[in-house]
Amino acid sequence: MMYVDSISMRTKTYNQFILITEDVRRIAAESGIKNGMITVITKHTTTGVTVNEALECLESDIAEFLERLVPEDHPYAHARMLRDYGSTAGNPTGHLKAHLTGNHCHFPIVDGKILCGGAQEIYFCEFDGPAHRTINVIVQGE
Repeated sequence: MMYVDSISMRTKTYNQFILITEDVRRIAAESGIKNGMITVITKHTTTGVTVNEALECLESDIAEFLERLVPEDHPYAHARMLRDYGSTAGNPTGHLKAHLTGNHCHFPIVDGKILCGGAQEIYFCEFDGPAHRTINVIVQGE
């Protein structure tokens, strides 16, 4: 059996880490699937999905780390006129940060509950906001 749902939101800032663990747990419960897998995947190329401990100090460390790796003032090739789009691409850092964080995560579901570590939380990462965003959640199993 497969159950598909989504999480929609309007992000508030250019770069933002948003906890979505409880939304994912709710969807897992609503699916009725007792044993299987859950996949969380973003629909956008300038956003990420990652798993980590939900600590404000760690969130700021990750944000600073990504800023050092992908500085805003670098002369990126993507920051130029794109004829196909008819506009200038102004979000190369969003694409690169999303590439580093990844766009999905998977967890097993056992006895109707997501099987994860006690400190593991699911984050949606915005790197080109504010914007309307959608995350797909797919539950597969029995």
